[in-house]
Amino acid sequence: MRFQLKAVGPDGAVEMLDFQAPDEATAVQSVEGRGYTVLSVRGRRALGWRGGDARFPLVLFSQELRVLLNAGLPLLESIETLAEKERSGEARALLGRLATALREGRPLSAALEQFPRAFPPLYVATVRAAERSGDLAPSLARYVGYATQLEAIRKRVVNASIYPLLLIAVGGMVGLFLLLYVVPRFGHIYAERGADLPLFSRLLLTWGQAVDQHAVIALALIAALVALGVYAFRSLPIRAALANALWRLPAVGERLKVYQLARFYRTIGMLVRGGMPLVAALEMGADLLHPLLRERLRAAHRAISEGGKLSQSMDQNGLTTPVAMRMLAVGEQSGNIGEMLEQIAAFHDEELARWVDWFTRLFEPILMALIGLVIGVIVILMYMPIFELAGNVQ
Repeated sequence: MRFQLKAVGPDGAVEMLDFQAPDEATAVQSVEGRGYTVLSVRGRRALGWRGGDARFPLVLFSQELRVLLNAGLPLLESIETLAEKERSGEARALLGRLATALREGRPLSAALEQFPRAFPPLYVATVRAAERSGDLAPSLARYVGYATQLEAIRKRVVNASIYPLLLIAVGGMVGLFLLLYVVPRFGHIYAERGADLPLFSRLLLTWGQAVDQHAVIALALIAALVALGVYAFRSLPIRAALANALWRLPAVGERLKVYQLARFYRTIGMLVRGGMPLVAALEMGADLLHPLLRERLRAAHRAISEGGKLSQSMDQNGLTTPVAMRMLAVGEQSGNIGEMLEQIAAFHDEELARWVDWFTRLFEPILMALIGLVIGVIVILMYMPIFELAGNVQ
């Protein structure tokens, strides 16, 4: 990752330095080693496709580390081997610092905590639980499976949304072309001939004349609307408000709840199977839930901490579905909660996949019909005077 440092040089002059390092501490330490006194540090996103350690290939790293551990290599030697074969300088430096921390006697989980951009808290918790049980390689395999399944779900949702978004973009551009270019041209034709126009045609052509006379203002207004849309998309409060609005929709809100619960169950199941206590796993997975569900989880967590059953506590606080409730009860009886939680997540993932497929098949033709209707109305209003003129000639 690249850092921009403001520092006082050996000669007493203030300089701006651009430095590449795996983290801020390394950047400061390296610059101070040259005789500088650092005043401030600002991170800069690297221009490469990896984007610095924020996009560290965590799944690939876990897969390769698991293979080396299963082959019988010690942990330190495995990390050093991965660092030697790594082509990216930033990733190589990060793995080198991990190896240094291991040589100093730190556990792997403590070393990973030094790089929160590369290793999320869930990953660190998985490794820490594996260190207690002594099964690091199987825990890495479970995390790889967990990450792969979440990525598959995300890609499925993204792929389902590409075509509708493309339709909206193309339809919007066609509509803007008609309103900003074609309609003003028709306005000139009808104004010269003084044709008697229907009401809606007059309104449309009045718009065209206004655009033609104030083109700069119209373009500035469109640019402002686009900028406002981009800002709204990137603004966390606005996105949170839109998400809350979606949660209030009966059908969509229920599916969003099932999606979050499925992801939550999968995470808790992975942590429990890795050796983490259930109560601690529930705390770790709380951040995955919507604030409304997070409040319910706190109540369920208190009940479980006081000795209540998982199935009853989750059901009483609205954190289950009928299927999940029954499967949790079976998992409690068999003593295999972790595996049962993952099976619940898999069941709901399949249910959501079928719903996304059904919704996409229904929404796409409706969207195409709406876009065609809007464009068709604009075209008909433009040509309606011509149709009336042709009827009068006959």
